[in-house]
Amino acid sequence: MAKLKSTFKNMFLSLSIISLVVAVLLAQVNKMTAKPIAAAKALKLENAIKEVVPEFDNNPVEEAYKMATPNGDSLLVYPAKKGDEVVGFAINTYSNNGFSGNIQLMVGFDTKDRVVNYAVLSHAETPGLGSKMNDWFRDTARPNQVVVGRNLSEGNLSVSKDGGQIDAITASTITSRAFLEAINRAYMVYKKSDVDSSATKQNKPDSNQEEEGGESHE
Repeated sequence: MAKLKSTFKNMFLSLSIISLVVAVLLAQVNKMTAKPIAAAKALKLENAIKEVVPEFDNNPVEEAYKMATPNGDSLLVYPAKKGDEVVGFAINTYSNNGFSGNIQLMVGFDTKDRVVNYAVLSHAETPGLGSKMNDWFRDTARPNQVVVGRNLSEGNLSVSKDGGQIDAITASTITSRAFLEAINRAYMVYKKSDVDSSATKQNKPDSNQEEEGGESHE
């Protein structure tokens, strides 16, 4: 077989073929991994919701909805129900003011304005410092730094250095402020969700009244 001449045209053709083969292979790899990645994300979401709200028997993910905040953005709300009763809300909240930027949390509330629990979904904070938020704010051995069980109807949470109630993570005040900002943002949405839920419940017709009164024929 005659050896191909090393020309620009031949080199371009060879590179094009190699690029095409690589692109096809990458597309196949992405196709093969897309479903497992999506399944892992869904499982992480479901576990986060279970971790932060009281026991429920509905599917909060299927019943999720967006609720606007006073800042003009919106958060995803996952209502937790036991039978027909709402027992709490899991809210996907965030702050962009972490030491290294965005912090994503799932925060759960009961129906009495109390924080049930939280789960850290993602962050880029410094390992060993800001990353301590995973456990710092629910360490019951140190009640001054705990947010779990706090009733936010008594006021927004802030770090003690700012005159607030919560002790910041040691050497990570910026992270702590951002964490509490995310909690407070979730509570603003929770209040609107709780009001809407209560209104729906109050406006729900009583089946006994319907049967007794019947329809109006005026």
